[in-house]
Amino acid sequence: MEVRDTIADRWAEHLWIDYLVAALIVGSHVLVIRTTGSADWLSWIDSSQRTDLYAAAAGVVSAIGGLSAIAISIYTAANGERLRAVRRNHQIGLRRSWRSLLCGTALVCTLVLSALSLDRDKDPVSARFIFEFAMAFAALRFSRLIWLFDRMMQISDADSAEPAPVATPVRDPDWLRRHQNTS
Repeated sequence: MEVRDTIADRWAEHLWIDYLVAALIVGSHVLVIRTTGSADWLSWIDSSQRTDLYAAAAGVVSAIGGLSAIAISIYTAANGERLRAVRRNHQIGLRRSWRSLLCGTALVCTLVLSALSLDRDKDPVSARFIFEFAMAFAALRFSRLIWLFDRMMQISDADSAEPAPVATPVRDPDWLRRHQNTS
């Protein structure tokens, strides 16, 4: 097993990693802002532009959440032998992963809408960092969605790539006699 596969497997098993990485990204950004006094890119635009950005992001995240639901329905509709085996042997982990992806979408929308409602001209509560966390978390969860969906499609494709067994026609020895009697 390659190191890359091991890392991907660990990432797939531990859903909390997305929260940690998103917090580290935003925490690092806040630290850079506080120590250098620069790189606060969301403070460079006024509050009305930020709230427009928040609203647009909420719409995009919601649309991607809808696509996630479609991905789940495609996954559950696929019915190859390998896919049935994966669902039978890994049903708890898969259900947990799909559920966390949908819940993550809801969390991101909630955070973005919170930032939208809290953002002011002076922004004393730094609502823009709530937005940054939501976007970092969304990027990680959407990466997870794409990864999981790709894995499931690989299994589904492997099932459909195998040639279907060819049905051998059954020979009816009395067919010729019956056919001659009707003519």
